[in-house]
Amino acid sequence: MTGKTFVIGVGTTPFAKPETRAWQYWDMAEEAGQAALSDAGIGYDLVEQAAVGYCYQPSTAAQRAVYELGLTGIPVYNVNNNCATGSTALMMARQFVAGGLSDCVLALGFEKMRKGALGAGADGGDFSASPVARHYGVMAARHGFAATPPTAQIFGNAAREHMERHGTTRAQLAAVAEKNHRHSVGNPHAQFRDLYELEEILGSRVVHDPLTKLQCSPTSDGAAAALVASERFVGERGLERRAVEIAGQAMATDTEETFASGSCIDVVGRPVSRAAAERAYAESGLGVEDVDVIELHDCFSVNELLTYEALGMCAEGASGDLVASGATTYGGRWVVNPSGGLISKGHPLGATGIAQCAELVRQLRGAAGARQVEGARVGLAHNIGLGGAAVVTVLRR
Repeated sequence: MTGKTFVIGVGTTPFAKPETRAWQYWDMAEEAGQAALSDAGIGYDLVEQAAVGYCYQPSTAAQRAVYELGLTGIPVYNVNNNCATGSTALMMARQFVAGGLSDCVLALGFEKMRKGALGAGADGGDFSASPVARHYGVMAARHGFAATPPTAQIFGNAAREHMERHGTTRAQLAAVAEKNHRHSVGNPHAQFRDLYELEEILGSRVVHDPLTKLQCSPTSDGAAAALVASERFVGERGLERRAVEIAGQAMATDTEETFASGSCIDVVGRPVSRAAAERAYAESGLGVEDVDVIELHDCFSVNELLTYEALGMCAEGASGDLVASGATTYGGRWVVNPSGGLISKGHPLGATGIAQCAELVRQLRGAAGARQVEGARVGLAHNIGLGGAAVVTVLRR
């Protein structure tokens, strides 16, 4: 990685409950892609490659999607990395540019999902043929396997362990959801824009104890796009005022540390998130103390707390106190998930990581409207997928 890389254009569709909007995945992809091109002020003819992420559409869906933008014959890569798919596509686009292979690359992510909780391809807890067999095996050995949605189980059990180990309270878990639902009110593209009191969140239907419905991200339809360009491309076209630098970026996958402890806290990704963050900080020359605004993977409220610790925002076990203190909302040390996060903005798997990037680009440009973080200069995105991969991106204006 030798060349500087910049995001010059971003676009997102509204995130919506599945089956509530009459569109196909290629329609949403075109909408997001065209928005990114318009934001950058360039034509699709200048895009040299495309990395396109999704989880639930068939093979070569990437081509079907980008063909709506133009039939230019460029290389198109189909990307699938579970919930980290979008950020993986973004990282691929950046590598093409940083390595000098291309000057302008499109990163695009989309998902058209079905109603209901995500399954994990297992019947009665038999995950032997699943890509996440090791992960759910750790959970089953310690907690058994219940009749609740598998992803809610594994994160719910991580929450139980955190409560037992560190004294984290149900109210602290719910405080994450209260904050993110409150933030989403200012996001016109969020799937949910309702305010909830802490008591309402605690009193909503239990999905897997201690997690209630309002602490869980929904299934969603939607798309997001980002254009990544070289320093030369930016300079030649006078795009400096639009450009936001990708100062550091790293992906980490599981090591023995994930599984050795027998803990769901490790299995759901705290070690890989920590490793990715350390590498991204090292590349950027920045630390969490330099960051102003963060978009992180709050698929369940507990994962936001675990990610605080992985990113170095607080000591291990202190994340419950951190959110309760107000340090991660407006007026605090950082603003975390000003978009509403996955819990309230929505979680179309292939789009999520790129939508995080889009939110941060808008924040660093000072163009986030009602949810603007005052004086934001450095942003951090964290996107994780079980199975597993974590991508951390540091953006700088």
